[in-house]
Amino acid sequence: MSDSPKPSPLPGPFQIPAAWKGTELFEREDWSVKLNQQHLQDLQEALQTISTEELRLEQITVNRFPLPHLGPVLRQIQDQLEVGSGACQLKRIPVEDYTPWQLECLFWLIAVHLGTPVSQSATGEKLFHVRDEGYQIGQAQARGPNTRKRLSFHTDRCDVIGFLCIQQAISGGDNQLVSSVALFNEMRDRWPQLTQVLMQPFYYLRHNVDQGNAKPFCQQPVFSVQDGQFAGSFLRVLIERAYTSPDLPDMTPAQKEALDQLEALAESPEMSVTFQQEPGDLLFLNNWVTFHRRDDFEDSTETHLKRHLLRAWLSVPNSRPLDPLFADNYGKTAAGAVRGGMQPAR
Repeated sequence: MSDSPKPSPLPGPFQIPAAWKGTELFEREDWSVKLNQQHLQDLQEALQTISTEELRLEQITVNRFPLPHLGPVLRQIQDQLEVGSGACQLKRIPVEDYTPWQLECLFWLIAVHLGTPVSQSATGEKLFHVRDEGYQIGQAQARGPNTRKRLSFHTDRCDVIGFLCIQQAISGGDNQLVSSVALFNEMRDRWPQLTQVLMQPFYYLRHNVDQGNAKPFCQQPVFSVQDGQFAGSFLRVLIERAYTSPDLPDMTPAQKEALDQLEALAESPEMSVTFQQEPGDLLFLNNWVTFHRRDDFEDSTETHLKRHLLRAWLSVPNSRPLDPLFADNYGKTAAGAVRGGMQPAR
């Protein structure tokens, strides 16, 4: 009787700047950047040209608006998102001084200095409004960001996700972040067998708004390593939906235990941090080294006081290589490739 093959040794642990735990993030120099008067003047001058020439968002480019003072800061942030802590908060744009359209232009201008915006829907939407749209759970149009419910830790289908807070909720809506690199290291030490499970492919059902995707499901790991580079990717709601499909196998007990332990660890105060974006704050996260989530919230009855953020999904030129399994969801997996987002519906 032959012995069962032993699993491959786990990679790591990864001793890199992105492997922070809890409030260590707030002590990092690359976590918080304060916009000064010169930075804001760059944005104001760009906005004047945009308004005068009536430019569309797609015409607002880095070449057209290099931002002499803010541009170098954004290039440094782009670098640190990939090789640093993977998270950066910029404080702040005086949102009260601008119209909704002007805020879209300013956010877009900052975003394109970090990467290429990719579509967040089958209609090609590259600037997404995060606010409660009143959808009920189960409605085809419902997405977590368009509800008031508490979201679980997850990643989005892009290299970097960006937010601009325009209005906060009356109460709740706090942000939580956790380093997926630190989660991997901790899982590796405590539960190596479960970590092996998380490095194997899980089924993901196609998102209900991903109508341009011809495949009903795909497979991808939670933790992966490609050419020595770590990548974490996680959206449990689509995993759970996949394993309830009669066309796919049931989730194994080991898979469920691995996901449960991962989420419990991510929730622990030793691993995650909680903070609130104030109006005018920008937040950028590298999806391959961080998981993020949001608490439920209470909203105002007045429209102009309802919680409202702008969101961008960015493909960045200094991105890491990915496991080939990510091709179904990201298109390309090579380092620096334009990838991610949702394909247009045909």
